[in-house]
Amino acid sequence: MATSTLEPPSAIESSDSASLGEATSQIVSFRLTNEEYGIDIMRVQEIILIGHITEMPNVPPYVRGLINLRGHVLPIIDLGIRFALGDTEPTEQSRIIVLNQEARTVGIIVDAVDEVLRINVEQIEEVSSAFMGAGQDYVRSLVKFKSKLLILLDVDRLLAEEDVTASAGA
Repeated sequence: MATSTLEPPSAIESSDSASLGEATSQIVSFRLTNEEYGIDIMRVQEIILIGHITEMPNVPPYVRGLINLRGHVLPIIDLGIRFALGDTEPTEQSRIIVLNQEARTVGIIVDAVDEVLRINVEQIEEVSSAFMGAGQDYVRSLVKFKSKLLILLDVDRLLAEEDVTASAGA
């Protein structure tokens, strides 16, 4: 299988980012439909182009199948389907973000990877369950910017072993 590895987008300072003395973290921002999401950069192994995905029988619709990434077989999850946002055709901007979760590695399909953002504690806001829908279990918090909100995902909940890797046979 021919997959091209892309370097993660270069780190940038957002206009709301912290000064040098404040606690900061970096997140990889990506898009699903018209919403912007983020994942802690420490969980991201790499970002790759979408290549051939081997389909598996009897798996949930959001488990697209398996890929062979340099000798390692990885389950691939379509995040748009997992979040009930609908099934979209991959475009030139679509990517697989390869995530590390404990001793496992899983890929998620996203519509586009935007950038790496440096955020500070003041930008993070916890989310009340009263405002969340069916996907609330996957949301860790919101990141506030002057002109937008970014949904920060909880990788451990998103890729719960019993839901994903057991279904894909990985």
